[in-house]
Amino acid sequence: SADTRTPSGPDAPGASDPVSEPLPTGGRAERRRAAKGRGRRRAEPRPTPAAGAGTAEPAVPMSRLEARRAARAAKDSPAVVASRVVGEVFITFGVLMLLFVTYQLWWTNVRADQIAGRETNKIQDDWASGERSPGVFEPGKGFAIMHIPKLDVVAPIAEGIDKEKVLDRGMIGHYGEGKLKTAMPSAEQGNFAVAGHRNTHGEPFRYINKLKPGDPIVVETQDAYYTYEMTSILPQTSPSNVAVIDEVPPGSGFTGPGRYITLTTCTPEFTSTYRMIVWGKMVDERPRSKGKPDALVG
Repeated sequence: SADTRTPSGPDAPGASDPVSEPLPTGGRAERRRAAKGRGRRRAEPRPTPAAGAGTAEPAVPMSRLEARRAARAAKDSPAVVASRVVGEVFITFGVLMLLFVTYQLWWTNVRADQIAGRETNKIQDDWASGERSPGVFEPGKGFAIMHIPKLDVVAPIAEGIDKEKVLDRGMIGHYGEGKLKTAMPSAEQGNFAVAGHRNTHGEPFRYINKLKPGDPIVVETQDAYYTYEMTSILPQTSPSNVAVIDEVPPGSGFTGPGRYITLTTCTPEFTSTYRMIVWGKMVDERPRSKGKPDALVG
C-alpha cells in the first residue's frame, strides 16, 4: 500500500515552502500530475537589481558654504569675460565700419545726385524765365551745366571749389576765386578750369580717365553751348601743382594762348593723394537760339 507518512527534516521535499502540501495518495500517474501542479503554482524568483540600478537615493542638501562654492565655480573666469567683451567690441566696430562704408559709397551719391538734379532743373528754369543775369555768379551757386556724352554725365557747374558748398553736393566747381581764378567759357581766350569728385558725393568725374582725344565736353550756359574736344591727360600730379590750371598749362601740349578747359579730380580712386588732369580745347561756340550742338543731338 502507499506510504501515507509526511516526510520531515531539512532535506524533505517542500521543507522550504511557506505552506506544505500533502503528498498524493493515489497511484504513480496521480503522483506525476500532482508534481506538475506544484511546479506550475511555484512563483518564479524575481531578478535581483544590478549594482547601481533602481531608484536613486534622494540628494543630500548642500550647506550654505558648499552652495557658495558651487555658485563661484559656476561663474565665468575673468579671462572668459574679457574675451567676450573684446569680441563684442570687435563686432560692434565691424558693424559701424560697414555702415560708414555704405554711407560713403552709396548714400552720399544718392543725396548728391538729388541735390545736383534739383540744381540743374533750377538753372534751366531760371534761364527759361529770365531770372538769371548773365555774368553774375555767386559763390556756391550754379551758373552752367556740363555734358560729357561718352560718360553720360550731366552736372551743374557752380562758382568756387568749396568742398561742403559745391563739390560734396554733387556739383562741379569752377576755379574762380583768388589766386586760382580762371577764365569763363565766354572769354576770348583763357583756361576754364573746374574740379569734381571722382568717388562719392555724386562722383561726376569718376571715369574721366576713359576720355580719349576728340571726345566732346560741352558747357551749356544761359547764352550758348561751348563744345571742347579732349586733347590730353596727366594721370597723376601733386595737389600743389596749380600750374595745371594756368592760361597755358605746362604739359598740356598747348603752345600758346587759346580757349581751353581743364578738368581736375583726385587719384587714385578713393584717395586724395594725387590729382588727375584732363585738358581740352574749344572747337565750337553755338548760341542757344541755334539749338543744341551735334555732340548733344542723337
